[in-house]
Amino acid sequence: MQLVVARIGRAHGIKGEVTVEVRTDEPELRLGPGAVLATDPASVGPLTIETGRVHSGRLLLRFEGVRDRNGAEALRNTLLIADVDPDERPEDEDEYYDHQLIDLDVVTEDGEQVGRITEISHLPTQDLFVVERPDGTEVYVPFVEEIVTEIDLEEQRAVIDPPPGLIDDRAEVASSRDSGDEA
Repeated sequence: MQLVVARIGRAHGIKGEVTVEVRTDEPELRLGPGAVLATDPASVGPLTIETGRVHSGRLLLRFEGVRDRNGAEALRNTLLIADVDPDERPEDEDEYYDHQLIDLDVVTEDGEQVGRITEISHLPTQDLFVVERPDGTEVYVPFVEEIVTEIDLEEQRAVIDPPPGLIDDRAEVASSRDSGDEA
């Protein structure tokens, strides 16, 4: 299985280094020296990582055969793709790869069918499941322990305990005013 693990950004300096937008939780595993990565567009690769370092919070990579700024700039916006065993699991048992979660059925703890995960949205504060409901609408479910109570890969389902209003219109509106008192 092929997974996008990074996107090449702008050139850094004059010796062929590029900035990289990391798209994997395991950059040390996927983006280490010696790693050979497929590319999109395919005509650019495959690329072999020669060196990597962190500079001012950004990952910088240099690829074999890329020795100057022009060569590095030509790689801009190229996606880096790693071959991953589909049965491979992250080291932490509470972590999952996106491909393991896509297409899981989403059900509430009482068995109500919510829909199917079609996408994982990675936001700075948390990840969201994009869930397509049977009627074609979408609902966003935060991938947090308080809401997603179980991931069962064997049964191909994610069990959720949604707060009122997350998947329906049961939202409870709190008001500091008494409905009977008018001023």
